[in-house]
Amino acid sequence: MDYPPYLATMPMHAITEVYGEDGLRERYRLEIQRFAADERERLADALELAARLHRDDRRVREPYVNHLLRVAIRVMHHYEVSDVDVIAAAVLHDTVEDHPDELAGTPGATAEDALAVLAVRFGARTAQLVEAVTNPVYDPDLDKHEQYRQHVRESLEREPWARVLKVSDFTDNGVGVIHTTGPKVAKSAAKYRPLVPVLRELVARPDTPLSRLVKQHIFRQLDLAEERFAAILDPAR
Repeated sequence: MDYPPYLATMPMHAITEVYGEDGLRERYRLEIQRFAADERERLADALELAARLHRDDRRVREPYVNHLLRVAIRVMHHYEVSDVDVIAAAVLHDTVEDHPDELAGTPGATAEDALAVLAVRFGARTAQLVEAVTNPVYDPDLDKHEQYRQHVRESLEREPWARVLKVSDFTDNGVGVIHTTGPKVAKSAAKYRPLVPVLRELVARPDTPLSRLVKQHIFRQLDLAEERFAAILDPAR
């Protein structure tokens, strides 16, 4: 397919609507051209693995891999990250949580088993970042959403680079909530809304490895997410 020259600057949800998965894959290819050949190969390998593991997964109207592509592209383009460990982790961030058995190649594999495979294939640091954004097994007797928020606070407290992954993931889920349909809209808004102040405080910290301008961009995105959550959950207001 012939893509327009401005594909490299198109908003990602516009690429999704017009060109779908193929367009996002082309945008990803364009973004990684700035890296050395061995780094491009590693990032292509990360996408190939993630696409294979998530091949049957869907996000309402689209293949799940679209979400992974947008998270990684945002990290590179909008957050100006050139750290290949971080970008690979962005592509792979849901593999351990969603497909530990297939990733580890063993039925009944644990998250630790799957992370060990990622460490061998992509390096210990990439595996460590994926671990930081992987949800643990929650206590069924306690509120799942509150446990999720507590996990986010604690894991991102320890891992400044994991904040970069989580805020890109959150942006795709939170700001992108208007691209979701059905009951999942209100459910997602209720889940993610309490994270806005948590992420805002973490991103603002001096040890969060992003520039001042990138942080300002993220704050605007968090404001937009809050506006959309309010429109969904507080329509009378």
